[in-house]
Amino acid sequence: MGLLSDKVIIVTGASRGIGAAAARLFAEEGARVVLGARGSGELEKLAGQLTADGFDAVAVTADASTTAGVESLVQTALERYGKLNGAYLNAAVGDELGRRLADITEETWDAIQALTLRGIWLNIRAQIPELIKAGGGSIVIAGSVSGLVAGIGDAAHQAAKIGVTGLARAAAQEYAAQGIRVNVVAPGAILTDGVAATFEQYPQVRERFETHTPLGRVGTPREVAETVAWLLSDRSSYITGVTLPVDGGLLATRF
Repeated sequence: MGLLSDKVIIVTGASRGIGAAAARLFAEEGARVVLGARGSGELEKLAGQLTADGFDAVAVTADASTTAGVESLVQTALERYGKLNGAYLNAAVGDELGRRLADITEETWDAIQALTLRGIWLNIRAQIPELIKAGGGSIVIAGSVSGLVAGIGDAAHQAAKIGVTGLARAAAQEYAAQGIRVNVVAPGAILTDGVAATFEQYPQVRERFETHTPLGRVGTPREVAETVAWLLSDRSSYITGVTLPVDGGLLATRF
């Protein structure tokens, strides 16, 4: 029996990086996964690979910052599997990285808040009624250490991630009596394709992270996914309203 056996889990931002690693791990742990992303190419490829490997996965091209998009994910879960047990809300953007607050455009600010904060609320709103019908469930939201400590050139992203933490705490309190848990996982430096490209261009950035991280290295998408899988599982049944860093001890060096 896998950690997530017989659970139906939605994963947003599933086409690459941590989302794709999470989708595969959840499937390996026995979950039936509904994969969502804005673009269909990589998403369909991942779903096809999982299916070819004997897992149960379906891809839904959906914008997780819109009501229609989030409702299509929930509806697909219900039509295909008859229930919903949990979700990993991983879709986010951070295109303003490197720009100081006064240099961020309104369009960039609105785009980041729409997906990274408003989209999380839309997802939770659509998922809560179905989790209640299923007798409870777990929602895990992708946060960031940027939502826990201040930095330079990351203001819009930080604001959204701090908001996500507040949403999680509110939802955890409001729906605990219905058996629903809501938590945030806050990764540090994780070696996704995008981060790897940055490190290749700016090797000093990687060196800085490795120097200031007690474990002495950057993390992998799989390591974040393992933490999310545990929070989605019944083995974390007494944990809710928490923001859990997955950062190799990075935050321990900041205080």
